[in-house]
Amino acid sequence: MAYSAHHIAWFLEIRKEDVALVGGKGANLGEMTSAGFPVPPGFIITSNAYYDFIRENNLTIKIKHLLSTTNFEDSKSLEQVSLHIKKLIKNGTLSNQLIKDIVSSYNKLSGPFSHALVAVRSSATAEDLANASFAGQQETFLNVKGDAVLLEKIKEGWASLYDGRAIYYRHQQKYDDIKIGIALVVQKMVESDKSGIMFTIDPVTNDKSKITIEAIYGLGELIVQGAVTPDHYEVDKKELKVLSKKTSIQDRSLIKKGVNNKGIKLSKKQGSKQKLSEKEILSLAKLGKEIEKHYYFPQDLEWAIEKNNIYIVQTRSVTTTKNVTKANNTVLKESDLILKGDPASPGIASGPVRVIFSPKEIDKVLSGDILVAPQTNPDFVPAMKKAVAIVTDSGGRTSHAAIVSRELGIPAVVGTEFATKQLKTGNIITVNGTNGQIYKGGFLTNNNAHIEAVSDIKTVTKLYVNLAEPDLADKISQKNPDGIGLLRAEFIMADIGVHPKKMIHDGKKHIYIDKLANDIAKFCKAFDQKPVVYRTSDFKTNEYRNLVGGKDYEPQESNPMLGFRGAFRYIHDPEVFKLELEAIKNVRNKMGYKNLWIMIPFVRTVEELIKVKKLINDSRLSRSSTFKIWMMVEIPSNVILLEKFIEVGIDGISIGSNDLTMLTMGTDRDNSEVASEFNEMDQSTLWAFEHIIKTAHKFGITSSMCGQAVSTYPELVRKLVEWGTTSVSVSPDAIESTRKLLSQTEKEILNK
Repeated sequence: MAYSAHHIAWFLEIRKEDVALVGGKGANLGEMTSAGFPVPPGFIITSNAYYDFIRENNLTIKIKHLLSTTNFEDSKSLEQVSLHIKKLIKNGTLSNQLIKDIVSSYNKLSGPFSHALVAVRSSATAEDLANASFAGQQETFLNVKGDAVLLEKIKEGWASLYDGRAIYYRHQQKYDDIKIGIALVVQKMVESDKSGIMFTIDPVTNDKSKITIEAIYGLGELIVQGAVTPDHYEVDKKELKVLSKKTSIQDRSLIKKGVNNKGIKLSKKQGSKQKLSEKEILSLAKLGKEIEKHYYFPQDLEWAIEKNNIYIVQTRSVTTTKNVTKANNTVLKESDLILKGDPASPGIASGPVRVIFSPKEIDKVLSGDILVAPQTNPDFVPAMKKAVAIVTDSGGRTSHAAIVSRELGIPAVVGTEFATKQLKTGNIITVNGTNGQIYKGGFLTNNNAHIEAVSDIKTVTKLYVNLAEPDLADKISQKNPDGIGLLRAEFIMADIGVHPKKMIHDGKKHIYIDKLANDIAKFCKAFDQKPVVYRTSDFKTNEYRNLVGGKDYEPQESNPMLGFRGAFRYIHDPEVFKLELEAIKNVRNKMGYKNLWIMIPFVRTVEELIKVKKLINDSRLSRSSTFKIWMMVEIPSNVILLEKFIEVGIDGISIGSNDLTMLTMGTDRDNSEVASEFNEMDQSTLWAFEHIIKTAHKFGITSSMCGQAVSTYPELVRKLVEWGTTSVSVSPDAIESTRKLLSQTEKEILNK
């Protein structure tokens, strides 16, 4: 492809193969423009411009370091990291040449008389792949006018690549953040009278003989968000004949007012009218059929009608054409039907209702819940990943809730109108996403036996949970794990926000101890008599430096992972470790929580373990039946000399699969150049895991695994049980699935 400048490409210069340069959205707009389809004109600021900007402002290393501190299952951690990275990007400097290229292209698009109103849309270079829709992950800016405003929105658009929801999504899809670039589409605004979404397939049933169209009055943002319930039309693709029409009442519309979008109320008479005429429905369907023929694949299109002219503003291949599965032998009583809506994602699921009204409440959603909300947007995705079904008040089959539910493979019913009012948190309901019906109670199999409550399953292998946030302790304890196998100190310390040595220097160490003790006690109280294994601080120097006063006390290290951390830090600079030990004593002795144990991280040598144990003993904390000392096994030396470490005197070990895999394989999962070699299921790491567990069993101490691998690989959990591990510790969202897997595996072993 030839393009006018290194950083700028016009729609007519682009083809669908140019995704790496202009992203999925940009490549499709160029392809459709070149093929003669009605697309509003525009140009693209290429991914080269983004990569050059990041390099020129020296942001790559800073972004990597911030991402390495993220707890992906904690929305507050995601938000904090996101804010830091976005601030770095927004504060960056655009090169003079890039400014010149952008302003020149904008003036050309505007014409000789005025600055055009344009939309600035993100187009990430990994968008809309075969197994991931990336629906709404980055920002769109509408009604942008003037070159100064445009330049500002460009940096905001780049920054949106690191919205918390986008970071989380890429983590779930296992995409490398640093390798993902972003292009920005600058396109003339369409002041739409009507707008909507069209699938050249039935998105719920995957029926390829149908074209599905959903429509609203005004600009299209409300339909994408699911903020209003659209009209729904189905067309026979072959005959181009309207098969069905369902008109919904639209209570508000979004229109352009100057350089802003304004919401206006619609009367019931206005809102209840059919949004599209028969002619418009068939014209859209014909266009959709032609675009599908051009791409040789079902398409998901966004369209707009302005002054009777149809425009296509986006298309992408449908990413959710998975096999539709049905619940077998399911008995749903008509008398139990309590609510109806539009079927949005097929399947049947039962569970407790969790009603939330904004993304700020997503931490309330637990694995196994049915998420009920007025509507969803990309900020809801972490909660949607935990839910077994989705129900919304508004929205259609092409709304965000519908698209993401189909991608996740969970049932969804949208457009119910009254779900958030009629359904109460804690109610047990059954969602049938195939026909859009909701029933009270859990569904019955044909032998009339209720689904077994997962939390009641008992296993010989202990199931612990990894936790960090004190405010989540009560909620997660209700999922009935056997205890906390990894309580991370770092998140409590980060919440304090000040380097502990500065607190000591300022005469505030008692405040630090009290805050640490009070937060640890929240976990111990929530889990009652169940063990809480507190991993003492394992901040790396770059992470400590981010705290207030940190730069005054921390060295600069080229490789903090292999630097001043863990047991070595306790021995050579014991002041902070003594604060932790004092807090632990307060929790156990003053507050009376005897279920608190400790785990020592990153112990390089046997001699280090001896010295750290002496510090613990000197603080008057002694091993007993209620106070266990565990050691993390995360360094090859721990594996090789495990018998020697055990002989020093420890009660248990826990495998840190992340660090152990990196150090065993000599790779860094945070380094995009070599991250592909990181594999916790490699033969070398599996050999190490097996050796560790069998050695612990031989010497009569407990063994566990708390690294991410145990939450990611069900096949690894099976192996751990077969080798004789006494426990596993998983992220909160994996509790139910791991409990089932443990039970099933133990039964299989007994039956051998």
